[in-house]
Amino acid sequence: MATEDLPEAFHVTTDEQLRAVSSLTRHRIMGVLRFEPATITQIAERVGLAKGSSSYHVRLLERAGLVRVVRTRKVRGVTERYYAMAARSVVLPDPGEGGPDVLMRHAVADLEAAPADGERHVRMAHLRLTEGQFAELGARLEALAEEYRGLSDPSLPDASFVFALFRPASGARGEGGVK
Repeated sequence: MATEDLPEAFHVTTDEQLRAVSSLTRHRIMGVLRFEPATITQIAERVGLAKGSSSYHVRLLERAGLVRVVRTRKVRGVTERYYAMAARSVVLPDPGEGGPDVLMRHAVADLEAAPADGERHVRMAHLRLTEGQFAELGARLEALAEEYRGLSDPSLPDASFVFALFRPASGARGEGGVK
């Protein structure tokens, strides 16, 4: 199944689904399956896991509905299963006050694991915006991400685009902070 045939979004709504996506290993497995189906062996090789560990994590993702078998084939008498994402994107619930933001934790872990000598564009800017400007910037960032997702070619290396636009807690703007 090609990614354009997939439903647009899978909304994480249950504790089982949230636990499944909260694992960095499973996040990386979903990254492997983002553009094309793969077998347990292929996933294990790309993520750097033992086949047994890869199988365990894929089964948890499958049970949560995040991935599914999209085709099978017989190889030397063994049925080989190809797994793919259940949707083009995964939508996480709002973490709530004080809750961990799984997406940001995974993004930081991916950034830290990226080759240090590779090209990166990382920036943090502190802004003071009206409600309208805040909403407009959020919409523009989402549109930009969607535009480039449409240009995405699965034959090219992965690139991650992560943004977080939020208003920090009022106590977070103390003296001596990062400007």
